[in-house]
Amino acid sequence: MFLSSAACAPFLRRAGILLSPGLRLRSGWSPYGAVIFDVSGVLLPSPRHTAADWEAQNCIPAGTVQQALHSGGENSLSLKYTRGELTTVEFLQELGQQCFEIANICVPVNSFLTNLIRSEMIKQLPIMAEAIQCIHAEGLKIALLSNSFQLPNGESFLPLDQKHFDVIVEAYQEGKCKPDPRIYKLCLERLDVQPQESIFLDNSSQNLKAAAQLGIKTVKVDDLEVAFKELETYLGFPLKGFVPYTRSVRSTMEIPKDSLQKYLENVFSDQATGPLTLRQFGCGQSAQTYFVKFGDRSLVLKKEVPDSLLPSGPAVGREYRVLKALSEAGVPVPTVLALCEDRSILGTPFYLMEHCAGHVYRDASLPTLLPNQRQAIYAAMSEVLSKIHSTDLRAAKLQDSGDHGNYIQQQVDTWTKQYRAMETHIIPAMERLIEWLPLHFPESQKTTVVHGNFRLDNLIFHPKRPEVLAVLGWKFSILGDPISDLANNCMAYFLPPQFDPMKGLAKYDLRHLGVPTAEEYCQKYCGHMGMELPDNWNFYMAFAFFRLAAMLQRLHKQSLTGEVRSPTTLHAEFVADLAWDFAIKEGFRVFDSLSIAKPFAQHYSTWARQGPFLSRSYSTCTHPGTVPVPEVPLITSFSSLLGVAQGLYCKLARILDVQWKMGSVSFCLLHSDNKSSYSRKWQFQKLALPSKISRLSPG
Repeated sequence: MFLSSAACAPFLRRAGILLSPGLRLRSGWSPYGAVIFDVSGVLLPSPRHTAADWEAQNCIPAGTVQQALHSGGENSLSLKYTRGELTTVEFLQELGQQCFEIANICVPVNSFLTNLIRSEMIKQLPIMAEAIQCIHAEGLKIALLSNSFQLPNGESFLPLDQKHFDVIVEAYQEGKCKPDPRIYKLCLERLDVQPQESIFLDNSSQNLKAAAQLGIKTVKVDDLEVAFKELETYLGFPLKGFVPYTRSVRSTMEIPKDSLQKYLENVFSDQATGPLTLRQFGCGQSAQTYFVKFGDRSLVLKKEVPDSLLPSGPAVGREYRVLKALSEAGVPVPTVLALCEDRSILGTPFYLMEHCAGHVYRDASLPTLLPNQRQAIYAAMSEVLSKIHSTDLRAAKLQDSGDHGNYIQQQVDTWTKQYRAMETHIIPAMERLIEWLPLHFPESQKTTVVHGNFRLDNLIFHPKRPEVLAVLGWKFSILGDPISDLANNCMAYFLPPQFDPMKGLAKYDLRHLGVPTAEEYCQKYCGHMGMELPDNWNFYMAFAFFRLAAMLQRLHKQSLTGEVRSPTTLHAEFVADLAWDFAIKEGFRVFDSLSIAKPFAQHYSTWARQGPFLSRSYSTCTHPGTVPVPEVPLITSFSSLLGVAQGLYCKLARILDVQWKMGSVSFCLLHSDNKSSYSRKWQFQKLALPSKISRLSPG
């Protein structure tokens, strides 16, 4: 349980929780995993198409460049450069010498690539850039195969940002020349894909033949537009119309465009006309969200999924009304435009809102920002969360949008049922949490609007300043306990950076990053709200991770049936263990009813130190407002000893869970017909411990 970062890493990698650097999870809807572009003739226009214009501009006899490039047969400059036998510098030097011998004048060949070809590239650069963005949006990797980027001055002649490519292989530097099969094998190795999972684009038949012999699908590029149409056919998605954070609409989530077109024409009348294009946001299962381009309007359509198994909170109609009310209350949310509850249009209810362009940060460490910028982003996030929770329910006419005072109880019940419905195997920590959470419900709960899934990647920020333009992801919104939102927001502090469902901060030096600690962030929020953090904060963290574990278990179950592609089978178990750690820290209030005097007890809140991931070291901070305690010998109450014993019991139980796993599963199978509830109870209390300690079990 108390593991260092080094000790944890091998286990987490085997579990699929730590992903290899640069690994991109594929969407699973294309049969291919990577596209390899050759520079010459694909990114770079073929020299023969531009030589004539360049000769005319520089007063060079017509045909000089073509003759210099192709004379010499197999040893021509063109073939030697294509094979990677010459660097760009050497190619230009020999081209200049050949042109001088042919035309008997000094030819400024340095400008051949730097000026004319670059100008030609600019014509096709937007096409290439958009195609690359579309490919990346589908989760595929991209490699660039070239000879050398470098010009004589040391600069690259490619105006395309090299960050667009996952892998760049320069044949000359590798000592392997096209069409040597080893250069293609090197690309595949660095992309981490099989030959049949990749597509190679080149204008050289010889190079394409060598790649095809390895099993790579090939596309010959004589005309870029024709080649891209062929590539689209193989990939199964378009290479045009890219919108940030979207992908092509997959076949299982297509909607009738004709019906939508008629509906939009009725809604907007003559204000917008033109062709209708659709793209899809994410791959959500509880709601379908689309980017809609209708004439000059950029819209977002959110639609219910028929027969969704996920607890959806409010339906889209209710979500629409909540967003409308919050917008009028000054909360930064997308502007909603229309609600359609007529199922004959798209099959399920949906609503429209304006598309809000901005930046969404997927990584809680904000790697592209400076420390002061990170601090400002986190300050803006805490401020907007407090603004949501400060909404006047009566003024916004939201006071009847949910029950008051029992939000946590309802949520635990809902997510327990959801977990049971998606259960594939016994997760010991989840069994303990299902028993523990109802025993520790908050005695009182404040009621506000809660977002239900408030986190950094559900916020759209202004591209140039730390301002939240819109809060997204309202499908779980309802009236409830605001501290649950805060706890949900703080989960990233305890998750590793490579945890794919939510990239966390656990291993980072937050002071160096400029990111506030969890305690500082919560204090900032409490300052906005004019309140103090509750003493049972660890309960809320346990609940937040319990809920996340139930969500991840759902994804795992759906991955087994082919509904979604899940990166690992152990995410839910990992998160459930984190939830149980917080439950242990919260303590077991069932023992607090014992009438044992505690004359010198202090109230403490616990905060995880920023150290190696999963290290369980904590600092204790005296709760603000408590009376200073005189320095006296430590007196430990019987209740405290019971809590310590309970913690030791749980640690021992977790250590021995693996040893008992096969036995417990067998027992559960034998009694699954009519004793399923008893089998879980037995599994929880299976340890052969002395009777006095066994009675400390939460079961």
